[in-house]
Order: sequence, then structure tokens, then C-alpha cells
Amino acid sequence: MKRLQLAGYKAKYFEYSASGKVATIRLNRPDRKNPLTFDSYGELRDLFREMCYATDIKAIVFTGDGGNFCSGGDVHEIIGPLVKMDMPELLEFTRMTGDLVKAMRMCPQPIIAAIDGVCTGAGAMIACGSDMRVATARSKLAFLFVRVGLAGADMGACTLLPRLIGLSRAADLLFTGRVVGGEEAAQMGFYNRLVDPEQLLAQAQELAQSLADGPTFGHAMTKTMLWQEWNAGLGECIEAEAQAQAICMQTKDFERAYHAFAAKQKPVFEGD
Repeated sequence: MKRLQLAGYKAKYFEYSASGKVATIRLNRPDRKNPLTFDSYGELRDLFREMCYATDIKAIVFTGDGGNFCSGGDVHEIIGPLVKMDMPELLEFTRMTGDLVKAMRMCPQPIIAAIDGVCTGAGAMIACGSDMRVATARSKLAFLFVRVGLAGADMGACTLLPRLIGLSRAADLLFTGRVVGGEEAAQMGFYNRLVDPEQLLAQAQELAQSLADGPTFGHAMTKTMLWQEWNAGLGECIEAEAQAQAICMQTKDFERAYHAFAAKQKPVFEGD
């Protein structure tokens, strides 16, 4: 079986760092509000695919530099070239961007998006693809695809967003492309919590650390089941969860929790 240690990973098109079991991915083009390029899309997709085999990373924080999360696809480096492409090339691109979200969903580690400032277009979809979202009141969320003459159906938006905030609210954001402030996005349920800008990264990393210190095999199973059960009936879901939980009950973490409870102590999880 393929196994990797990603603590020493060197990214080319964004910043990557690891502290213990928590990795932090930081988009680092602050002068342009951290847009994505063909190359950064591809490297992010490949990194999240590799996370499936990482034995040292148990939780991930995704954020941006300079007071912004991500402004989406770079106008000059992506949108400009796209208008000159033929259909096969366009389809290759749209499948690649969707593959980034699929890779985020398939990796076992919980992903926490730490969102400040601009979070638009593909940046909003990276937020959707994350498992939890910690943000600031000054953040600005928008699904801008309609503003450039496109459908709101991009990178899984028409399935991910309604499940996060409901069909009617999702329709509002995808049809209008309007900008939503942090407080409204939190009220919609898009953000899990709002924090002060100065505390954003620290609190996101603290949350990630708490997950990394938990029963990480169980967390990976939870993530799998949350997304696997979307299109299944109740009976199928209950049976799938019965199998998943029975597997988790064979882990040493489950046994550790029992012995710690019996001894009136806090369990120390090791992810096995």
C-alpha cells in the first residue's frame, strides 16, 4: 500500500506547512487577492489526492494571505485563455477544476477553511468543498459565475451549496451572484462560526488540532459516510452506518476510550 509523509512537502504555487499532525495550505498571491491559475488548480488537486496516503497529516486548514481567502480564477491567466479554447480544451479545464473539489471530498482528513475578506468564484467552491468553515464578519462570499455569463453550475455548486444552506438560498446566490457578508453567510449556515480577523487562523488551527488529536480513523469514517449517504435511501444509509461503526469498534482508539472512561480519565487517541 502507498504511504506518504507530507510534513516536508514543498509546494510550488502556494504555501504549505505542517505543525505536528495539522497541515496548513495558504494561497499566497495577496496583491491579486489570491486567485487561482491553471498550475495552482492542478497542484492543489494533486496534493489532496496524495493526502489519501499521508500517514502524518490528520487535519488540514485552508486559508489565504493578506486578508483575503481566494478571488477565484485569475482573470488574465485563466479567463483570458479560456475564451480562445475549443470545446475539448474547455471540458478538460472544467473537469480539472471539479477534480479539485472531488479530491478534497475524497481525502480522509477533515478540511477547515479559514475565510477572511474575498471568497468568490472558485474560492467559494473551495470553501464549499471543505468540511467546516471558520470566517470573519468582514468576509465577502459570492458565486460570481453568472457575472461572467456562465451558469451557477460550476465545480459542484448546484449540489454542494443547496446541501449547505438550502435550495432556495442557493438559488438566490447562484442566480444573482450577489455578495454576502459574513454575518448573513453565518445565518444561512454556510459558516460554522465567525471570529475576529486577528484570531482567524489561530482558531482554525486550534479546531484542526482538536480533530487531529481525536479518533482520526473515526473522523475519516464520518467524512466518508457524510458524503457517501447523499444519494442513498434511509435503509441503505442505516446499514452503511452500521457497517462503518462496526469497523470503528475494532479500532484501538475505541478500546482506549473505554479504558479511559472506566478510569475516569480523558482518552488519548492515536488514530489506529
